[in-house]
Amino acid sequence: MKSDSQLKADVMAELAWDPAVDANGIGVMVKSGVVTLTGHLSTYAEKHAVEKAVRRVAGVRGIAVELDVKLSLAHKRSDSEIAQSAIAALGWNALVPSERVKVEVDNGWVTLTGELNWYYQSANAEQSIRSLTGVRGLTNNISIKPPVSSSDIVSQISAALTRQAEREAKQISIAVEGSAVTLRGKVHSLAEHDAAVGAAYTAPGVSRVIDKLEIA
Repeated sequence: MKSDSQLKADVMAELAWDPAVDANGIGVMVKSGVVTLTGHLSTYAEKHAVEKAVRRVAGVRGIAVELDVKLSLAHKRSDSEIAQSAIAALGWNALVPSERVKVEVDNGWVTLTGELNWYYQSANAEQSIRSLTGVRGLTNNISIKPPVSSSDIVSQISAALTRQAEREAKQISIAVEGSAVTLRGKVHSLAEHDAAVGAAYTAPGVSRVIDKLEIA
């Protein structure tokens, strides 16, 4: 196990290494393996890049994001301009049925609503918006319509977990209620945790994963 000081050094090094991140404006604190990030960033896309960078670091058990997005004058856009850009971006994404997604913008904050069949469609809709100029934040309220039964969802997630990491699959229990999946058990790293949650989201009809996993 890494000490908090070692983990902090690794997180700061990873942030400095990532070309999509300006590490100079980011504060890093670590306590019991939980990383707290503070500071101000110039774009929402960079905020997402920071979170991804920290999740790559071995030994991180949790992340608390206290980063604000303060747009520079060059990045500011009206809500109307952002909405038009968002609709266009969704329309150009072949993985998103854009006619089923609605866009609302309030002071640079984008909210997506609608109903889709697959989580990957919702995730790609979110990705289409994340890097647009002027976006300060994003709320994804797209719902997923379950096309299969709960038992089918459980069996498909179990099979995916076994294919990807048989050791972890044996320690994870899966419960389904409607389109929500609850995962319980123990994994050995944040990377294994993310892989398990990702496998659950890949199943058809899953709109939400309730994460009860522990990192041992």
